[in-house]
Amino acid sequence: MAAVTGTVWAIDIGNNSLKALCMSTERGVAEVIGFENIQHGKILSGSNVTEDEKEELIALSLRELVTKYDLSMEEIVVSVPSQNSFVRFVNLPPVEAKRIPEMVKFEAVQQIPFGINEVQWDWQLMTGPDSPEIKVGLFAIKNEIVNAALNPLSREEIDASYVQIAPMALYNYLLYDRSDLFTSENEAVVIINVGAENTDLVVCTKSTVWQRCILLGGNNFTQAIADTFKLNFNKAEKLKRTAPMSKYARQVFQAMRPVFTDLASEVQRSLGFYNSANPNMRVKKIIAMGGGARLRGLLKYLQQTVQIPVERPDTFKKLAVSQGVSQAKFHENINDFGIVYGLALQGLGMGKIESNLLPRNIARSKEWATKGRYFIIAACLLLVVSVMSFGRTFWDKMQYGKHSSDRRTAKNIIDRHKTSKDDYYGIKKEIDNLKTSEENEFAVLDYRDIVMKVIETVNAALPNEKNNPKQAELYRAFARGDKAGVLAFNRNDRKQLFITNMVIRFTTDLENAKFQTIDFSQKDSSMSRSGDSSAQFDAERRRMEYETAKRLGETIDTETDSGFLITITGYSPYGETVADVRSLLDPSEVENDREKWGLINRLEHMDELFDVNCPFKLYDRIDQEHYVLNIEAVDTSTAVPVGTGEEKEKTYPSLSSRTTIQNISNSTLIDPLTGEPISVIVDENDKNKKYINDHWFILKMKFLWKDAPEPPAMNID
Repeated sequence: MAAVTGTVWAIDIGNNSLKALCMSTERGVAEVIGFENIQHGKILSGSNVTEDEKEELIALSLRELVTKYDLSMEEIVVSVPSQNSFVRFVNLPPVEAKRIPEMVKFEAVQQIPFGINEVQWDWQLMTGPDSPEIKVGLFAIKNEIVNAALNPLSREEIDASYVQIAPMALYNYLLYDRSDLFTSENEAVVIINVGAENTDLVVCTKSTVWQRCILLGGNNFTQAIADTFKLNFNKAEKLKRTAPMSKYARQVFQAMRPVFTDLASEVQRSLGFYNSANPNMRVKKIIAMGGGARLRGLLKYLQQTVQIPVERPDTFKKLAVSQGVSQAKFHENINDFGIVYGLALQGLGMGKIESNLLPRNIARSKEWATKGRYFIIAACLLLVVSVMSFGRTFWDKMQYGKHSSDRRTAKNIIDRHKTSKDDYYGIKKEIDNLKTSEENEFAVLDYRDIVMKVIETVNAALPNEKNNPKQAELYRAFARGDKAGVLAFNRNDRKQLFITNMVIRFTTDLENAKFQTIDFSQKDSSMSRSGDSSAQFDAERRRMEYETAKRLGETIDTETDSGFLITITGYSPYGETVADVRSLLDPSEVENDREKWGLINRLEHMDELFDVNCPFKLYDRIDQEHYVLNIEAVDTSTAVPVGTGEEKEKTYPSLSSRTTIQNISNSTLIDPLTGEPISVIVDENDKNKKYINDHWFILKMKFLWKDAPEPPAMNID
């Protein structure tokens, strides 16, 4: 039964927070008109949280909700967890419609694995009146679970109208909001809700639903971190949430890996059991929701294990958001609102599952109280309307004859208004056409400076006066071409990076785009590439994926990240070893020591570097597919990047402070400004002696473009 007022509040009390969603259908569509995601003071299932403290934390969250909103006259739908619940669909023998309730009660006693007096149960006819078979759904949950869910609300004077099991709410949400996924009776979609203590696995088809509660959740990941790093639960939880930004991210994810494996194995085993019982059913997709679904790497690992596409929704497709609601804040909570969305749909009469597990004595008292109130209101309204109707009839008859001239005047005004309105819209249409033409003319200039911003970002992160003030005089001397000023600094003490080449390529699929393999050697200055040769390759690859997916009748994820692939070559005089040069580019374990930051550390903190919100972000430097750094000594016997010094035949009576070899004459590379050798020097008197000077490097990385424009739509028809 739908809410009488056309508005309903759905409440889901989880271990981490209280989720509440207010929905309405007054404008003809399901619309959010209010929501809250109130974090508890502590995680209810955390260590050292007593039952009394748990009740108090829930009460505080509910009190905050009722302080903001008046729920006294609203329809309330409440969820209960799936533990100790029962859902089954059974076929009844052909009987008359009036005998169905009797047959259902008999089946309930036989099927429900608890005493019939120990549970709240309900049933629902799942087939239409013209169907040859009679299929009913049985829904039951133990009394103590329902009472535990309703008691905190009763203490805050919140009267629930509906009680539903969380997996059934998820089924209602998926069947309504993602109806496009259910194209066949033999295809199923799985929704996984990863909570703090448990994970609900719900297999959904057009007409049936199958559920299982997996006793693994976010707390298991937290406990794994706590055990590995010897932390208390709260600190481990904080580390889990900040793991992607932590320098210990790899160790944290390694600690959680056994839980990843256990959860994926349980999901795979559950789906195997379902497939064995339903051999003709094919699972086509997994939808992941709940706070635990945000855990980085979980969905990818799950997809690799079960070999089924896994998707985490970032929006509700059929749910409108009213103007008074913050859309940005609402979309931040999409993963947590699957249950309350499904609850609200049921309250509005738009859900597939309509069973109500509210205790019968409460339901009957609410129903009669509602009916009695409306009987009185209806009688009063009927009396008032009757009296007003008779009075209004006589009054209108008298007034109509007195105002004939006023009616003529009003008609003339209305006619003039219509003419002016038509003129107005004609002029407005012309103005709109001119604006559109103007926008099209200037569209070609959009984003023309973005590549320069990439170059500016890289240049700002190089060693300079701001980043290394101790050698400010060196950078000023180099800038003005002061050879003596540069030579005043020992060459291997100069913290300088000379860029000889920079290749920047834009892509709309940053995750899958491959770096060009380019030979920048002095031996062969032509660029040889393997893999993709231009940004057009990415578009062609995506087009082929679309064509393949369309041919197979599958869907493909169109959400990709846009950004830039950057390949930089150069050399540095700093230090004497590869490790020294690496300290200028990508030193390790210097996160909190800004003076020791290298090029990559500064790029990781772009917003701090520019003191503004930089449009770029360094993309996943942990994965070698997205970040490569090679450093070698400058040696003319091997290939070095084009532009590394100047090649000259010269005799050096005293080469530099790095060596005191006399009378060395060979083809070498020298510093264009100071004339110092930068390549490996071979002792003419002892060919086995080599002296390393500068080092060259090749750095490959990716920049995520935060606010990149949407790529053009893929048209494969």
